[in-house]
Amino acid sequence: MKSYTPGDLGFSVTSSPAVAAEGLQVRTAEAEDLLAVERIESRSFPTPWPYHAFERFLGQPGFLVAEDDGAVVGFVVADIIASHGRPVGHVKNLAVHPDRRGRGVGTTLLSRAMMVLTGGGVDSVKLEVRADNDAARGLYEEFGFEPVHEIPSYYEDGADAVVLVSEFRAGG
Repeated sequence: MKSYTPGDLGFSVTSSPAVAAEGLQVRTAEAEDLLAVERIESRSFPTPWPYHAFERFLGQPGFLVAEDDGAVVGFVVADIIASHGRPVGHVKNLAVHPDRRGRGVGTTLLSRAMMVLTGGGVDSVKLEVRADNDAARGLYEEFGFEPVHEIPSYYEDGADAVVLVSEFRAGG
């Protein structure tokens, strides 16, 4: 698997968290954001997370929302897990409002989540994505994610998932 530096992937651990494309603001999610997050989730996935699943991540640095003109237009949930005795980043969920897709919101959110995770000391990040979600897989490939293996019937509706991993080294 190819190894990347954060700079190779278009993000830097020292980048300003308030910098985003075209007026988009990315910030840590707050309780007031949960209804908007749940609505985006429900419009994005056939088996959406319930409201209470998002509540568990409130206060976590990797639960971020993208806001434009005061409205939440996307979110990401990422955290650090232990894997074989070392910290690994895990992007658990990423969604953009259907009306805002294709405008860099997902890229901005993923970049910020990767900054949070690398700031937490990880050198690899994993995620699961629907095998047939070509748009998401294209975004993840831009960040150096590569397929590791497939999980049959991973999702509640029986859809398969592909586990993707991005590894990078310090610096850059």
